[in-house]
Amino acid sequence: MKILVAADGSDFTKRMLAYIAAHDEWLGGRHDYTVLTVVPAIPPRAAAVLDHDLVQSYYAEEAEKVFAPVRTFFDKQGIKATFEHKVGPAADTIAKTADAGKFDLLVMGTHGHGILTGLVMGSTTTKVVAHCGVPVLLIR
Repeated sequence: MKILVAADGSDFTKRMLAYIAAHDEWLGGRHDYTVLTVVPAIPPRAAAVLDHDLVQSYYAEEAEKVFAPVRTFFDKQGIKATFEHKVGPAADTIAKTADAGKFDLLVMGTHGHGILTGLVMGSTTTKVVAHCGVPVLLIR
């Protein structure tokens, strides 16, 4: 199974990883994992005056802050994964990546950094579920 794991580095990402570890019988290392994080875009006017390489380096560094603990987790579990970062609005980017990549499953936490914006599910999660054609496993 081809699984997309949406990570943002929040406590809910850690809970999602713990869930994957606890359910090795059906989410274990025999699947093809891609870990995705979405970095918010620098405002266009600011990006226009900055060096392109500097902006790209910033995006890569922000993504690596999220990826570092996830890489450690996957290594400890013996699970191989591909790590990918994209820039843009999180919900749209996650949903489009899941659909375009023809993933069988999208795994994500119910909330991210903006926990107060949604009571039952975060606003990003709600938008992903509404716009994604791939089955979504939400971890609370």
